[in-house]
Amino acid sequence: MKFCRFVIRDASPSTSAAPLHGLIEDGGVIEISGVPWGAWTRGSRSLRLADVRFLAPVSPSKIVCIGRNYAAHAAELGNEVPKEPLMFLKPPSSIVGPQEPIVLTPYSQRVEHEGELAIVMGSTCSHLRDSDDALAHVLGYTCLNDVTARDLQKSDVQFTRAKGFDTFCAVGPHIETDLDPSNVLVETHVNGASRQSGSTSLMVYPPAFLIRWISRMMTLLPGDVIATGTPAGVGPLVAGDTVEVSVAGIGVLRNPVHAPQA
Repeated sequence: MKFCRFVIRDASPSTSAAPLHGLIEDGGVIEISGVPWGAWTRGSRSLRLADVRFLAPVSPSKIVCIGRNYAAHAAELGNEVPKEPLMFLKPPSSIVGPQEPIVLTPYSQRVEHEGELAIVMGSTCSHLRDSDDALAHVLGYTCLNDVTARDLQKSDVQFTRAKGFDTFCAVGPHIETDLDPSNVLVETHVNGASRQSGSTSLMVYPPAFLIRWISRMMTLLPGDVIATGTPAGVGPLVAGDTVEVSVAGIGVLRNPVHAPQA
């Protein structure tokens, strides 16, 4: 299934005030009641794709990110592969959806893209054991761009400021529930030119391991997002760019890049 979150185009304020959730089926959207990571039921209203504007398909309590999870990416930044998963958080306020602008910050001179496979949790899990089926707690997967102010990351050492600006976490276009995350291609293109390309099979710590590991530090809640790390090839974004993150079996997350707000 493909779960989406959307608003209706050209709708009156009373009908477009709140985001809606739906299923993408047969070239259209079937509205659902409830949220995909909770109790939901299929509705009767069907909409054409042209009549909806897709939003970020998630609204998590937290975004847990994994750094340096591809050896080639760690090497390109002059880092060793961590002996344990390197975790950091991005605030939910950094989320934007497909086609929404990534807005550069005046506090950085080097903002870069990081295309990733993201996990969306479907049920609560805490203190998972090695024998537990971690992927049973997953709702599905989506594309994510872990936008990073690289100069601030280097100067601050820790990652919060560099990765926490508004619009620095693009997510979408939808949540795909039918995906084997062990060997899918993650790619990033900027203005049509290839920047990143790597299989999730190259991850140092695969998705199931990450879920178990994270659950031992913090309880993962339905709807929470795990960004699993980026392949080699990260590079700069400038105003006027269009950046696309694609994951095979999911789709393409496309965002324009805008200059800092005055």
